[in-house]
Amino acid sequence: MKLYKYLILISIALTTSCSDDYFDVNGSETKPTTSSLAPQFRIQGAIENTTAQAQYRGSREVLGITQYGSQNVANYYSETWSSYMTTGRYFLWQNAYVYSLPNTADLIVLGERDNVPNFTAVGKILRAYVFGMTTDQYGDIVVHDTYDGKSSMNITPKFSSQEEVYETIFNYLDEAIAELDEASAIGLNEEGGDVLYQGDQEAWKKFAYAIKARYLNHLNKKASYDADAVIAACQLAINSNQFNAQKIYGGGPVSNDIQPFAVGGYGSSRMDYFSDFFVNLLKNPLNIDGASWDPRLEIIVPEAVNGGYEGVVTGRGLSGNPGGDYSLGNGGFYTSPNSATDMINYSEVKFIEAEAKFRKGDKPGSYAAFKTGVQADLNKLGVDSGATTTYLALLDTEVGANNISLSHIMVQKYIANVLNPETWVDMRRMDYSSDIYHGLQRPENVNLDIFPGDNDWIRAMCYEYNEEDRNYENMPNNDPYVRLTTRVWWNQN
Repeated sequence: MKLYKYLILISIALTTSCSDDYFDVNGSETKPTTSSLAPQFRIQGAIENTTAQAQYRGSREVLGITQYGSQNVANYYSETWSSYMTTGRYFLWQNAYVYSLPNTADLIVLGERDNVPNFTAVGKILRAYVFGMTTDQYGDIVVHDTYDGKSSMNITPKFSSQEEVYETIFNYLDEAIAELDEASAIGLNEEGGDVLYQGDQEAWKKFAYAIKARYLNHLNKKASYDADAVIAACQLAINSNQFNAQKIYGGGPVSNDIQPFAVGGYGSSRMDYFSDFFVNLLKNPLNIDGASWDPRLEIIVPEAVNGGYEGVVTGRGLSGNPGGDYSLGNGGFYTSPNSATDMINYSEVKFIEAEAKFRKGDKPGSYAAFKTGVQADLNKLGVDSGATTTYLALLDTEVGANNISLSHIMVQKYIANVLNPETWVDMRRMDYSSDIYHGLQRPENVNLDIFPGDNDWIRAMCYEYNEEDRNYENMPNNDPYVRLTTRVWWNQN
C-alpha cells in the first residue's frame, strides 16, 4: 500500500532530528524539507492525515459528550470528563500540528513554487478545515506562528484569538476557490493522490463552499451572523451525495486502510458500544407518541447477540448494567473496516440551510431543505425506496412547514453526522438543550469537582501538557476549572 508513503519521508526527516522521543508541535527546530518534492506526491498524505489523524482524534475524545458511543467501563476518562481531559493529555492538538497541518503547509508552498494553484488551493482548503476543527475544540490556537513550509519551527508561538482564526479560515477558503479557477499544468490526481475527489476541481470548490457555510453558521450567537450569507454559500456547496467529502477506506489489511473506529483500524476501535442516548434517539427521532422506528437504526447499529438494539448509558459502563445484551460499537455503517470518514456531506449542507432559513423566519424554505437533507442521508445509507417514502411521508405528517423546529433540524443533523466532531459544535451552540436533543443527559459519574450542577457541561478542551510545558507564557489560562468551563468565542452572546 502507498498510504502515507510520501508522508513517511518527511516524518523521518523531522523526527530523527528532534530532542524528544517524538516530534511534538513545539519540539522541533528542523527546517522544512520540501525542496526536492513535487506537490502531486503530497496531496494524499495531506488528505489522509486530515481525516485519519486530526478528525479521528477530534471525534474520539468527545464521544463522552456527543454520546454516539459508550465504553464498557464506568471510569473511562472521556466519559467522566476527568483524567486525560483535565491534565492535557488530549491529542487532537498533537495530531493537528504534527501530522496534519505540516502537510497542508507543504502543499501550499509546493503549489506556489511549481505554479500549480490547484494544489495550493487544496492545501488551503484542508488547512482551513484542520484549523476549524482545532479552534472549535480549544478556542484560541496557534495559526500564524506555526509551521509554514518555509521557515524553521517556532518553539514559542503566539496564539491567535478564535475570531482571528475564523477570519483566516474564510480567507483561505476564498483564496482557494479563486485558485481552483486558474490554469494548472498538473492535475490533482496526477499520481492518484487525490483520494477525496480524484482530481475533480469543481468538487473541491463545492467542498470549500460547504466548509464556508458551516463556519458562517457557527456564528448564530454573534451580531455579525448573516443567514443570507450562509444560504448563499450552501447554494454553491455540495449538492448531491456524489460530492460528499469523504475518505473511503478499503477495509485493510493494513491499519491505515481501515476506518479508524473499526476493529483493526488506526484507533483499534475506541467505541465499545453504541450509546443508550443515540439508540433511543433512532428509535423515536421525531419524539412523538409511540415510537417511530427510524429505518437507519438497523443499518448504523449492529443487532445485539440476542436480537434488538440496546445502547449502554454513557459513563455507566457494563458494571452498571449487569447481564445486559448491547449493540456493539463496531460493524455498522460507520464503524466497519471499509466505512468512510465523512468530513462534510450533502445532508449537513441542507441542514445548515434549513437552520439559516429557520432563523430568517422562512419556515417553508426551512422545511424543504430539512426534508431534502433527511432524504439525502437515507439515500447515503442505502435505505430502500419503500421505507424512504414512508419515512418522508411521516415527516410531512408530523413536522411539515408549519411545525418545523430547531429540534427537528438538529436531531436529524445529529443522526446524519455520526462520529463527526462537528456535532459537539452543534450541541454547544444549542446549549446542550434537552428540548433540542430529547433525552439528552450528562454521562453518569462525571467529574463533580469541575461540573457540580446538572446543567454544567464541557465548553472547551485543555491544551496539551507539552504545549503548556514549553509555551506557557503565550498560551491562555489552562487551568481545567477555567478551560473546560469557559465558552469559546462563537458560543458567547
